[in-house]
Parts: sequence; structure tokens; C-alpha cells
Amino acid sequence: MSVTSGTKAESGVGETIRVVIHALLIALVIRTFLFQPFNIPSGSMKATLLVGDYLFVSKYSYGYSHYSIPFSPPLFSGRIWGSDPNRGDVVVFRLPKDDTTDYIKRVIGLPGDHIQMKDGLLYINDTPVERQRMSEYVGEDPCGSEGGGISRVKRWKETLPNGVSYETLDCADNGYMDNTNVYTVPPGHFFMMGDNRDNSTDSRFLGQVGYVPQENLIGRAQMIFFSIGEGEHAWMFWRWPWAVRWNRFFKIVR
Repeated sequence: MSVTSGTKAESGVGETIRVVIHALLIALVIRTFLFQPFNIPSGSMKATLLVGDYLFVSKYSYGYSHYSIPFSPPLFSGRIWGSDPNRGDVVVFRLPKDDTTDYIKRVIGLPGDHIQMKDGLLYINDTPVERQRMSEYVGEDPCGSEGGGISRVKRWKETLPNGVSYETLDCADNGYMDNTNVYTVPPGHFFMMGDNRDNSTDSRFLGQVGYVPQENLIGRAQMIFFSIGEGEHAWMFWRWPWAVRWNRFFKIVR
């Protein structure tokens, strides 16, 4: 009896180990080739994405490159499979000026486009983008002001030429990058902007971000799966009842 019992116990332990290994392998494959989790550490995409949002990014949307597949050899250049991003997609990419940093912004300009800001209004190929005033944004300070707290900020609904609409925030009239020169997007590159226009380091800053090569794209933001208030820590689960933003769970990113 004892020999039989021991054999069954060993078989049970072995089966458990195999299940765990298989689960880890499946999770690794999913993370590497399908969906990778990211969290939002800054307010440059408010009000679309908030500090403390955790989201899934589809890595297959634009194909694969050295930047989207971990531990791939540096000689693996260009992209395989996938398609080009559409204007208005929210994209995670590797910063061209620092290939260890991931950024998330919205695709505004496609290869060959002319992009310019005039008096805070976005122009694409010399045509102003449709913009409608909305009620003020009220929430955790999006402008990086000292003291933080709850703020009220101008909010607009912007609609791109392909019909994609989203909200933008306007922290200040005549902001630092509300008037720019014309940017001409090179072939194989994209022009990225944050929705929080006066508090976003993006392609308007050529020396810091600039035009983003296609091979630097990691994936498209798809869905928020968890969200916790700014300044809170996700690992403090005992604070979840009042710290978690329950209404943002499973929200599709647009």
C-alpha cells in the first residue's frame, strides 16, 4: 500500500510541475508574440490614458522587429508580417534617441505628410484638423503643476482626416509648442503626438523624439485591464477598494 501511495504522490507532483511549465511557456509565447502588458507612468496621453493605467499592447498588429521581440539579435532589422499603422492609432514604440526607452503616443503623421501646429490647432498637409470644444476635463492634474491635485483644463474633440476621433487637453493658451515649423515626415517614419498637447514630449521635439522609424514600433494599445489612482501602488492590494479605478477595467483604447 505504501509503495502504491508513494507512486501516486510522485505522479501527482510530476503532473503539477508539467502543468506549471506548460503554463509558463504559453504565457511566454503570448507575451513575446501576441500581447505585452505596459503601464502608464506619465500624463502625456491624458485624458485617453491616465497615470496608473495598465494595458495590453498587440505586438502582431504592425509585425515584428528587433525592438518588439525580446532578445532578438541586433542584426534582425526591418519588420516582418503585419501592416502599417493607421492615422490615430495609439502606439508603443522604442524611442529613436534612446533604444532602451518605450514611449506611447498617437500616430498623427504618415510618411510624406506635412505636420504643423498653428495657435494650438493641428494642421495636416496644410489643412486644419476638425476640432470641437468639449466640457472641461476635471481630474488629477494633467499639466505637471506644482502641488498636483484636481484641476480643470480645456478639452477638445479632434477628428483626423480618416474619421478617427479622440480627446485632447489644452493646459495653456499659446503653449510652448502651439506654434511650430512645418514637419515633413520622411519615408518609413511616423509623426507621434501626445493627446495632452502642452505636456507631451513627442515628435514635435526633433532633438528628443523626432520622427519614429517603422522598425521601432512595438505594438498597438488595445485594452486597459487594470487601473489604479495616481500615486498609488498596484501591489498594495489592501488599498484596492478605494484606490482602483474600477470603471476603467477592460476599456478599449481609442
